[in-house]
Amino acid sequence: MEHRAAIPVTLPRDNPTQSYWQLEPDEIADLRSTDALPDTADTVIIGSGITGAAVAFNLLSHGARNIVMLEARQASSGATGRNGGHTKAASYRSFLDHERAHGTAAAVQIARLELANIRAVHAFARDHGIACDSKPGDTVDVVYDAAQWAHDQRAVAAMRAAMPGDDDDDDDAAVYALHGPDEVRDMFFCGRGGDEGVCGAVSYEAGSLSAYKFAVGVLKLCLAEGLNLQTNTPALGLEKLEGGGWRVETGRGSIRARRVVLATNGYTARLWKKFQGVIVPLRGHVIAARQGRSMPSEGLPATYSFIYEKGYDYMIQRPKGSQFEGDIVIGGALAKAADEGLEEYGTTDDTAFDGVIMQSLYDSLPQYFGDNWGADDPDGRIRKAWTGIMGFSPDGFPLVGEMPGEKDLWVSSSFQGHGMVLCWMCARALVAMMEDGAEADEKLDSWFPDVFKITEERLRLTFKGRLS
Repeated sequence: MEHRAAIPVTLPRDNPTQSYWQLEPDEIADLRSTDALPDTADTVIIGSGITGAAVAFNLLSHGARNIVMLEARQASSGATGRNGGHTKAASYRSFLDHERAHGTAAAVQIARLELANIRAVHAFARDHGIACDSKPGDTVDVVYDAAQWAHDQRAVAAMRAAMPGDDDDDDDAAVYALHGPDEVRDMFFCGRGGDEGVCGAVSYEAGSLSAYKFAVGVLKLCLAEGLNLQTNTPALGLEKLEGGGWRVETGRGSIRARRVVLATNGYTARLWKKFQGVIVPLRGHVIAARQGRSMPSEGLPATYSFIYEKGYDYMIQRPKGSQFEGDIVIGGALAKAADEGLEEYGTTDDTAFDGVIMQSLYDSLPQYFGDNWGADDPDGRIRKAWTGIMGFSPDGFPLVGEMPGEKDLWVSSSFQGHGMVLCWMCARALVAMMEDGAEADEKLDSWFPDVFKITEERLRLTFKGRLS
């Protein structure tokens, strides 16, 4: 793994695979708010995905102005515009590890933040009228591995013990239902025909949406408040200026700014070399499939993950009233590739895909749904297949805060493939740090995990593979 983590991180590639979510690029996809790049700015945000959009919105809400956002390709076309459409935490799957490494209080705080993030995203979409097919609801993890099923039951019990609840919504983070194999077959349409080796399942609160449409919607709110968006303008380098501030170099000129925010996730090490081997790119694969002819006409009762030895797949169904209603969007299958997907680490090449992983995703749906899948749609199973670049850290947590020793260089990146349950609240915390100074820690202590904050110690860790 060490040699994969050491591969120099590149800029986002030209001509990436086309994401299902971007079949019809939004009107701001190629927007440049001004024809010429501004010479100066108060704040430059690099990256226009959900993190960049959320940071911009929160800064503007705090009264900040003169903000320029640089995007290497089209608006929100990176990981945010290329994901699987889930807002799903699965906090129980990491709870015991977090508790063992950092204590019960930290594990509880992480689980609560993840649920709060899911709820906040869907609430924001609702309250601001962002048409992004937002659908809060339930999810189910169907487990095919006996050891994993035993672990999951222990984890749920531990979360219930740690968060017994006192009519407090925060402790909804420990609300899970466990299902035996017969219940899985009857309730969730899995395990009858195809792969019948179901051990059990865990269901809980989650949701789905088009993250692309959501992030674009947030950007439009920011544009209305004066954000200067510059797409197709990759940041090429950063220079610390004598007397304070930063120069951001692009192919269209440079910008002098008081402060810079790196909302660049898997690409962060391209701009700041200290992140090489600390935020490691990992290429993910996703397909959108037309559902089988025997699938329930009323739609599936939840979103899904399918947990097997050494890996998992994750899946949503497009909701009623959406474009391509009923389509199945499924991603994952990393462990099915050679060497458990080793070659996917360290690459930023979303212009291509691994054939073994894509074939596994193609084959998976009739296996998971068995007799309930039926014949393929006459137009074929696959509507679209694509890849995207995620960012992973050695300890499995985001890196949020001001770079140690680098005044006014701020970062919120490395979301472990779980950006839709981390980015929104991490952006909120980052802006509190940027705007509230010494008072920020006191405000954040109650809800933002210390283990997410950037430290010199975390920057010295060695990457050994994904932990989540």
